[in-house]
Amino acid sequence: MPVITCIDDLKRLHKRRTPKMFYDYAESGSYTEQTFRENTSDFAQLRLRQKVAVDMSGRSTTSTMIGEKVAMPVALAPVGLTGMQHADGEILAAKAAEKFGVPFTLSTMSICSIEDVAEHTTKPFWFQVYTLKDDDFMRRLFERARAANCSAIVITVDLQIMGQRHKDLKNGLSAPPKLTPASIANMMTKVQWGLGMLQTKRRFFGNIVGHAKGVSDPSSLSSWTAEAFDESLDWGRIAKFKEMWGGKVILKGVMDAEDAKNALSVGADAIVVSNHGGRQLDGALSSIRALPSIVDAVGDKIEVHMDSGIRSGQDVLKALSLGAKGTYIGRAFVNGLGAMGEAGVTKSLEVIHKELITTMGLVGERRVADLDRSNLLIPKGFEGDWVD
Repeated sequence: MPVITCIDDLKRLHKRRTPKMFYDYAESGSYTEQTFRENTSDFAQLRLRQKVAVDMSGRSTTSTMIGEKVAMPVALAPVGLTGMQHADGEILAAKAAEKFGVPFTLSTMSICSIEDVAEHTTKPFWFQVYTLKDDDFMRRLFERARAANCSAIVITVDLQIMGQRHKDLKNGLSAPPKLTPASIANMMTKVQWGLGMLQTKRRFFGNIVGHAKGVSDPSSLSSWTAEAFDESLDWGRIAKFKEMWGGKVILKGVMDAEDAKNALSVGADAIVVSNHGGRQLDGALSSIRALPSIVDAVGDKIEVHMDSGIRSGQDVLKALSLGAKGTYIGRAFVNGLGAMGEAGVTKSLEVIHKELITTMGLVGERRVADLDRSNLLIPKGFEGDWVD
């Protein structure tokens, strides 16, 4: 195994070992990619306050997210097409998360189905859903999630309209990949990836094909997807989904303090401050810059989590210090998966955990619950000084 010291090491291997269209799918944003870039670069504006001569023995990263004990407050975010980064990718990522002791969130647009993941894991996982028009499909999706013993639903609320991602269009992104001269030439250089795909039966969208009306193959999926998302989504509709599910609900995609307050009114258990990894509204604030005002707006009334841009344990520590009670990694674990399968996902978690617990010691904190803004040097105007 190559020496892995940071997520960028896994990213380089991911790029080398995975077909271009799937690597680009993970490592891209919408339009100019401004928000995609700033999600990571804005973390660098926050400085850490070093403390010395503090007893740092017995440090612990254990915490809880929506009442569930976690080895560190880091969940694996829902990422579509994960099973195209590596054969059976969602199963492998879920197994790695379970062994490490952190939550795994399965995307509706996964290659492996809810049932596939449940069959290969022993602990409850979270399931992400979109706000789709078809109530019958949504009810059956929730029933399948209950049958799989999912402990929470993560409702993505920022995908009523799809942001354009130039690379996906130029690459002809699809699952399974369309066979063109360019894609064939590229896949021929990814031997291990190809062998894995030949050995698995899971190459389609397992939660959709055969479950949504009229979707029996990949060709019929594209027309269903184009019509499925509900542009008329409002808070009443979100409340209806919560009622359909009947269990814990996390709302992902909140970037505004008023929206955070609305999430309280529909009874969400947690919100995720997230701009969809810079893949939706290009030009939006980075998630880390949006986080403080949302924490200030809702306080302890609802659990606030943060997603988009986290590539290190120091990023996790900065988000927790600004008031997040949990964080999510997407690209960081996908880099590991594309690089080395399940072992790579485990390595990504190990890297982030080591960085987190080491940095805790250097800023003088023994428990993640004790992290707060006093651990940071925050530049004036970090959130932006905007004209109303």
